[in-house]
Amino acid sequence: MRPFIETIGKNTTAYIICYPNAGLPNTFGGYDETPEVTAKHIKNFALDGLVNIVGGCCGTTPAHIRKIAEAVKFCKPRVPPSLFQGYMLLSGLEPFRIGPYTNFVNIGERCNVAGSRKFAKLIMAGNYEEALSVAKLQVEMGAQVLDINMDDGMLDGPAAMTRFCNLISSEPDIAKVPLCIDSSNFSVIEAGLKCCQGKCIVNSISLKEGEEDFLEKARKIKLYGAAVVVMAFDEMGQATETETKIAICSRAYHLLVEKVHFNPNDIIFDPNILTIGTGMEEHNLYAINFINATKTIKETLPGARISGGLSNLSFSFRGMDAIREAMHGVFLYHAIKYGMDMGIVNAGNLPVYDDIHKELLQLCENLIWNKDPDATEKLLHYAQNHAQGGRKVVQTDEWRKSSVEERLEYALIKGVEKYVTEDTEEARLNQEKYPRPLNVIEGPLMNGMKIVGDLFGAGKMFLPQVIKSARVMKKAVGHLIPYMEKEREERRAKRGSIEEEDPYHGTIVLATVKGDVHDIGKNIVGVVLGCNNFRVIDLGVMTPCDKILRAAVENKADIIGLSGLITPSLDEMIFVAKEMERLAIKIPLLIGGATTSKTHTAVKIAPRYSAPVIHVLDASKSVVVCSQLLDESLKDDFFEEILEEYEEIRQEHYESLKERRYLSLQQARKKGFHNDWLSGHKPVKPKFIGTKVFEDYDLKRLVEYIDWKPFFDVWQLRGKYPNRGFPKLFNDKTVGEEAKRVYNDAQNLLKMLINQKKLQARGVVGFWPAQSVQDDIHLYAVEEAVGSSEPIAKFYGLRQQAEKDSACTDPYYCLSDFIAPLDSGICDYLGLFAVACFGVDELCDEFRKQDDEYNVIMVKALGDRLAEAFAEELHERVRREFWAYCSTEQLDLSDLRRIRYEGIRPAPGYPSQPDHTEKLTMWKLANIEETTGIGLTESLAMIPASAVSGLYFSCPKSKYFAVGKICKDQVEDYARRKDLSVAEVEKWLGPILGYDSDQL
Repeated sequence: MRPFIETIGKNTTAYIICYPNAGLPNTFGGYDETPEVTAKHIKNFALDGLVNIVGGCCGTTPAHIRKIAEAVKFCKPRVPPSLFQGYMLLSGLEPFRIGPYTNFVNIGERCNVAGSRKFAKLIMAGNYEEALSVAKLQVEMGAQVLDINMDDGMLDGPAAMTRFCNLISSEPDIAKVPLCIDSSNFSVIEAGLKCCQGKCIVNSISLKEGEEDFLEKARKIKLYGAAVVVMAFDEMGQATETETKIAICSRAYHLLVEKVHFNPNDIIFDPNILTIGTGMEEHNLYAINFINATKTIKETLPGARISGGLSNLSFSFRGMDAIREAMHGVFLYHAIKYGMDMGIVNAGNLPVYDDIHKELLQLCENLIWNKDPDATEKLLHYAQNHAQGGRKVVQTDEWRKSSVEERLEYALIKGVEKYVTEDTEEARLNQEKYPRPLNVIEGPLMNGMKIVGDLFGAGKMFLPQVIKSARVMKKAVGHLIPYMEKEREERRAKRGSIEEEDPYHGTIVLATVKGDVHDIGKNIVGVVLGCNNFRVIDLGVMTPCDKILRAAVENKADIIGLSGLITPSLDEMIFVAKEMERLAIKIPLLIGGATTSKTHTAVKIAPRYSAPVIHVLDASKSVVVCSQLLDESLKDDFFEEILEEYEEIRQEHYESLKERRYLSLQQARKKGFHNDWLSGHKPVKPKFIGTKVFEDYDLKRLVEYIDWKPFFDVWQLRGKYPNRGFPKLFNDKTVGEEAKRVYNDAQNLLKMLINQKKLQARGVVGFWPAQSVQDDIHLYAVEEAVGSSEPIAKFYGLRQQAEKDSACTDPYYCLSDFIAPLDSGICDYLGLFAVACFGVDELCDEFRKQDDEYNVIMVKALGDRLAEAFAEELHERVRREFWAYCSTEQLDLSDLRRIRYEGIRPAPGYPSQPDHTEKLTMWKLANIEETTGIGLTESLAMIPASAVSGLYFSCPKSKYFAVGKICKDQVEDYARRKDLSVAEVEKWLGPILGYDSDQL
């Protein structure tokens, strides 16, 4: 013990506590060391200056504590060394010191429901354990700190943060690194702080709500002993200019150090990494401003560190991963040299600066340092060329031979400004087709922008292209405005009225709601709408509800658009909608921003407001939505469609289940299937216990087992297809000829795939002694262990509960009914299998390179058929050969299709056992992934996709059935048996719940 205390005593600034047992326990579990002996030992540590706090543990008594106190009464406590002065000290299970010679610190960004689609899906599904794999991968890929964010309008943020942090603490491989508790809601931050091991980082606080709020939060963070990220926001909003960033950070630093007495080494500033390359000139200096501010902050604010969210930088190139990663690599290369210490990044996806292609590197340098006004366009051009395998795109003016409408649409989609004025004028002069200048805008120009919106929404266009399209639109509209004004003057003169006709499509009030300072997305929406001839009243950020509504009334707004990035903004949007309803302001309300969603809008906001409430996905879509809302001939139908769509979303969210009667779980068990195990069926022992792996199964064995009906269903060629004889489908007058052609193609391709070994079949089958215990099945390693020792695995069953027709005598089935029960004393057996067809994805990639989509579909269809054939053929071998409980079975293929054999092979996730998590037990028990390569996704789908798995039951009376709807009592019992929470079980069994868990 002494060497241990001496070692840590010299190397840590923490307090050293010494509270030993009263010696080693004797043979009877007692402790023999006297108070005097214990006190003497501890006094030696104290005299050497090794400890700060002393006490007793096992075996010590008040007499021991009294003697210890007397012994160390005049000893001086250990003085923590100042070895790490000037370091930032963090920790998970392991200490993490950030000092002058520490390299850039990677803060893993993927455990963020707003930043990782995979992580968000897992958390929303309640699959927190699987979500840990995301955290673990981040650590494995080099994350030294783990950012955790649970900000979503459909989540209980504090509960989600608590649950996930607690799970992390049970995983040493993850918990070894410090956490960064990330939220815009301070109650979520506090929830995280309460269950963090070691010393974490809080991300973030700012001055946006004023000094009093800032200091209150800072004091709480200090109380929890955490470091803190301070964002460069103040009461005026987000800092974009270098001087503003420096001023806000300096003000925050002095408040923290002088009023809260915060350790300067625990302060991290985020001077806002903002998006560049948007096509908007005012954004061109954002990278430079961050770097310059970083340099000054590090020089003038001792001890402070610099961090930032790297993904913001390249947001305008979303979908172009290679471009984004290159931008991040170049930016960090320079920012680190100027003092950036850490950043929220996708650990493992950062390229080495010197490894970036020279042309791409130069383009990124020009964009980041604003050296070339055309940097954005050139980088986009590079991306387009390289997205096509590096082939240069030959630009021609062939499109100029099209109609004027097609030319205008082309110009908008491609962002070509060169001819747009002359084409617009040509269209305007066609008085017969476009009697008013406004008709040109409403016709070909709007049609072009609609296409742009669709392409952008589908991820086939990117933000710089949309901005470029908007500029073309603006140029066209700018050409038409003088003619529109002239027309207005003439119309007014004829009427003799001084009333002015509004040349705009409509007036839109845009605002980032109260409590939120993010507005880049809103600004882009404003630019796009303005370029499309809408009058935009932009109220900026942190806009309170009364200001929004007052502006709408004063400006006679046609539409209000609310924007927000952080989760609390969602609640503010609900409040605005309620106020609009209360004040009877019946104009459309648009909802947008990163944390918003169609579901949240439909469920939480729309019911509060009787006028249209519409979620708008992105900037380009806003043009189409606003145009339809303001078009007298379209708006009623459009609103009706929205109402119907959102009602469907609500119905899906709050699934109203039909009233139905259920048996209690105990009643259902009493009415379950009860086999006569003593005088009836006697289980047959398989030929082997354990697993048998098939590494390269002969595909030729499987061809005759292929069921071709699902194959034709893929091609939507429906009809009769007998298993033997000439297929009637081929004689069908409608689809027969095409069906025969597709079938022949399939046969030819199948022969090629088999002969050239393009596909490989792999699988595993296994058998174990088993007995049922109520609704569960216990498996054992050997027969001798059955019923007398702990099982090596358990499969959990679900029992039918929905009341059956009074005339129906069917039992209330559970899969465990088909296995001999424990009290029978009979040793039964359970089997399992997993098979797959490998090579499909690689073949599809080859065909895609040849633009052969037909064969892509064909290969996938054949791969699925081969996997199913493998399962069918293997089950036959199991019945006749491996288990041999029907060794004399002789069935033709039609009998196999009609399941005229004994035994079943149900699969988890299907009606007999809807819980996909049972696959986890299968995979662990049979070591499936390691032996076959068949894996499971985070949603427990099998990979490769052409795969089949299930359990084997040999009981002659076993049958397939559907569990159907189940009640709360079974869910609670099932959760108890599986050692899960009810909420976790409900997540996986949602579709079969006989109650609405959301409304309980």
